[in-house]
Amino acid sequence: MREIRPLIWDGNSLLVLDQRKLPYNEHYIKCCDGSEVAQAIRNMAVRGAPAIGIAAAFAVFLAARTLLLSSEKKGEPFNWDIYWDNLVEIGANLKKIRPTAVNLSWGVEQMLQSAKTIAALPPAEALLRLEETAQKMYEADLAVNKLIGEHGASLLPNRCCVLTHCNAGALATAGYGTALGVIRSAVAAGKDIHVFADETRPFLQGARLTAWELQQDGIPVTVIVDSAAGYFLSRGQIDCIIVGADRIAASGDTANKIGTYTLAVLAKWHNIPFYVAAPFSTFDFTISSGKEIVVEERGAEEITHLQGIALTPPGVGVQNPSFDITPASLITAIITEYGVIQHPHQTKIACFFEKGG
Repeated sequence: MREIRPLIWDGNSLLVLDQRKLPYNEHYIKCCDGSEVAQAIRNMAVRGAPAIGIAAAFAVFLAARTLLLSSEKKGEPFNWDIYWDNLVEIGANLKKIRPTAVNLSWGVEQMLQSAKTIAALPPAEALLRLEETAQKMYEADLAVNKLIGEHGASLLPNRCCVLTHCNAGALATAGYGTALGVIRSAVAAGKDIHVFADETRPFLQGARLTAWELQQDGIPVTVIVDSAAGYFLSRGQIDCIIVGADRIAASGDTANKIGTYTLAVLAKWHNIPFYVAAPFSTFDFTISSGKEIVVEERGAEEITHLQGIALTPPGVGVQNPSFDITPASLITAIITEYGVIQHPHQTKIACFFEKGG
């Protein structure tokens, strides 16, 4: 299978694979400071909850480096208090860019915690430690995704058709995937898997990104329009549904790309398993249910235009929520790096993680 790397740290800058140009052009954006990484997150050049969490970690490091270099350039002694206040402000602004995906906040907080612990070190050494923290987060995500894949693969029969929504693959993570990681692991184990990929309007992550990833790996994939999912389910052509997640409440209620809730309802009606594949970092135990999850509303132009071509009458009203919430009661299992949580609910999830899976 081909190694797909949406983010590359070259020791000086973060290279971001511009996912807006896929599948036609594999182009990396070179981000040399935190603001450039923030812009790549904002405009969806990089997307997917784990991937933007890692990107945000490198954004914090690059911002810290800019602050240090600025002090040196001015010939001023490094002021920790000013540095810290600026870094906290930068982190707060990063969190606002994509408010639904909890991994972004998690990535920022991990870096700020690291910055606190190294405050007493000389600035250059502290900066090196901060860089190492971001790199370790990247490496850990790869390892976590492979564990998710291994646990999830055991749930799939030796031959099956899987429906997935949006893109929860290598492009959405450090390079292996959550939902697609399960599929990759199942194929690696010798299972015969065919994937149906929802196109996932309006950004077409399924048609452009999931289909491209699976083609790279030689995994059979069929793209369908979002509204056709019920048709194929009614004909018995889908054996299970696997999706990723952007935030999971303590109850197990899950935020994922808009259209996910619809699939969960369809899965329940047709009596097929509905799986969510996500790392522990996607759980938000500060909120008790999905009602507390802030759903990002994106620009109208994502719906009204496609590659600059108008699709709707001028001035028409548009709503563009980027995510919806699937109640835990509709989820067959949540697949994590620690194992599988069958029929998740708040008490079961809490006990699962207290026991380490």
